[in-house]
Amino acid sequence: MTSIVFMGTPNFSVPVLQMLVEEGYDVLAVVTQPDRPVGRKRILTPPPVKAAALELGLPVIQPEKLRGSEELQQIIALNPDLVVTAAFGQILPKSLLDTPKLGCVNVHASLLPKYRGGAPIHQAVLDGEAETGVTIMYMAEKLDAGDIISQRAITIEDHHTTGQLFDELSIIGRDLLKETIPAIVAGTNSRTPQDESLVTFAHNISREQERIDWTKSARTVFNQVRGLNSWPVAYTTFADENVKIWAVRESAETTTAAPGTVVAKAKKFFTVACGEGTAVDVLEIQPAGKKAMPAVNYLNGVGSKLAIGDLFE
Repeated sequence: MTSIVFMGTPNFSVPVLQMLVEEGYDVLAVVTQPDRPVGRKRILTPPPVKAAALELGLPVIQPEKLRGSEELQQIIALNPDLVVTAAFGQILPKSLLDTPKLGCVNVHASLLPKYRGGAPIHQAVLDGEAETGVTIMYMAEKLDAGDIISQRAITIEDHHTTGQLFDELSIIGRDLLKETIPAIVAGTNSRTPQDESLVTFAHNISREQERIDWTKSARTVFNQVRGLNSWPVAYTTFADENVKIWAVRESAETTTAAPGTVVAKAKKFFTVACGEGTAVDVLEIQPAGKKAMPAVNYLNGVGSKLAIGDLFE
């Protein structure tokens, strides 16, 4: 029986872990990030992978920083045949990469060499890409730079948000790894070096990327809003308060109004001018101190005084 150490942290990783157990692999331990404070009350909360591991009765290791830690030596001492990672969040040190006889493989949510880094799904949507996918790859000391074992692509549709793609790619990654591991164990898998000339990066989302720039085209704003849904969520300011924008659509309206100006109101949405004479219809909004709500609720409630000519900045 092939022994595995699994390393992952968010919900994306959970189906992969569950599959390894269901397929009968000997999961020696699950390595994940430490528990973190969550929400306004800062309640110490385990990462999703820890919760799943405990349900499965698996031992959990939670290093704050893997390199140079006692936990690293603990993992190496397990001497697994294979290490599998999926959105773990740390680069593995060489001492661990060299431990398993079958190597260390990663489930990465992009079509490498495009979008190495921590936010590949976000960045693909933000950039208006036509497709994304999952890569099963060997791990290296350099970020997401290892040889490609297998890949599977899917189309990014206009209705897709990052949150929806996160869930879809999680399942695709689970299934692709399930199909790929037997070849890794048998030593018959393909191994393709990445083309370094095609490398792009998707670094973790910055606060600057979250703010809507209304001078951009409606298409760009549309991609930004769905690219940051369901986290961290795009925002703008109105009446000196931050307002989160959860959903928009490209409007049929053309306008000469300054970007950010409210140019139309309807029963279920309102329209804001963007760059290049374009506009978006705002469909879901979250005023400061409130929960997210459909625009119709906003216009009938806290946003009832919103007027044509008002400015989002």
